[in-house]
Amino acid sequence: MWFGVSAIAVRRLHAQRLVGKPFESAVDAVRWLGAVQSQDYNGAKWALGQRTNRATDAELDRLYDEGVILRTHVMRPTWHFVLPGDIRWMLELTGPKIRRGLAGRYRQLELDGDVIARASDAFAAALDGGRHLTRPELGDVLRSAGIAPDGQRLPHLLSAASIAGLITSGPRRGKQFTYALLAERAPRSPALDRVEAVAMLTRRYFQSHGPAQIQDFVWWSGLTGAEARTGIALAGAALEHQVVGGNEYWFDAEARAVRDVSRAAHLLPNFDEYTVAYRDRSALLHPDRPVDLRLFSFGSILSNVVTVGGQVVGSWRRLATPGRVRAEVRLSGRAGRDEKAAIEQAGERLSSFLARPVDLAWP
Repeated sequence: MWFGVSAIAVRRLHAQRLVGKPFESAVDAVRWLGAVQSQDYNGAKWALGQRTNRATDAELDRLYDEGVILRTHVMRPTWHFVLPGDIRWMLELTGPKIRRGLAGRYRQLELDGDVIARASDAFAAALDGGRHLTRPELGDVLRSAGIAPDGQRLPHLLSAASIAGLITSGPRRGKQFTYALLAERAPRSPALDRVEAVAMLTRRYFQSHGPAQIQDFVWWSGLTGAEARTGIALAGAALEHQVVGGNEYWFDAEARAVRDVSRAAHLLPNFDEYTVAYRDRSALLHPDRPVDLRLFSFGSILSNVVTVGGQVVGSWRRLATPGRVRAEVRLSGRAGRDEKAAIEQAGERLSSFLARPVDLAWP
């Protein structure tokens, strides 16, 4: 199987199931991708929705509230959707490095081992018995235990308890997020030793995100380059590789020839796996339409982007209006008739997902 630089984006679209046969369940999508960055909860739901057959926003809320999909700090110290069966081995694999990376911040916030242990004990007692508490409520728990939750201390103590595998996401209470004990939220799953976990995460990443480089996997997972190479060796025949433009790419050995997707358009959300999961994001850039970062909400293509044929051609933002949604699209350059029609189809998919009319606006 041979491909050139121009085919990398196309093959990633297929690997991530943004084109081709979608998943039948959002659970299958999370399992395939391994973990899905989700600090933007609504955006992450839409990321799964685009990869899942007939998924709706309401269905994703239900899966989240029921604990079928969990949300926690894993790999890079940010939020990710993961499955209950994966959460423990992933945390055991990536948690130690996350904690080492946060050690300096803990010192700044005067969070030593004793304070973190006391806070974790207080969280465990407050959440025991199936109770689900919001962040402010857990701040009150800390105050009662004689621990100041001020400023960034509370979120860092919560993330420390999450990384340690003590707490995880609970069901939402209205629009508020809650926390729950992981032991009560997810049944025990078979343990993996570190070598098995490295092999599992490596194989999943390159099968679901490839073609990708080792540096991309290291960025995404937080593992070391040596661990990444070990994982590739353990994956064996499950992965293939090819040198393109002087860089070595790894991908699913069972990936088939891909169809033309030059007219496939997507309204991708903030931190979609298609944009955030690579250190080298050059394959996202259109050769004839330079990216104007002023178009993007926080000056980065990790924000809401419009892609055509797998390459970024602009940005979009979602504005709620009574009974409808307004999606403002800003493109780099003028859209041709076919391109505009493809983007309008992407808007129709968003409408089906939200179960609300979506009006595209072209300021």
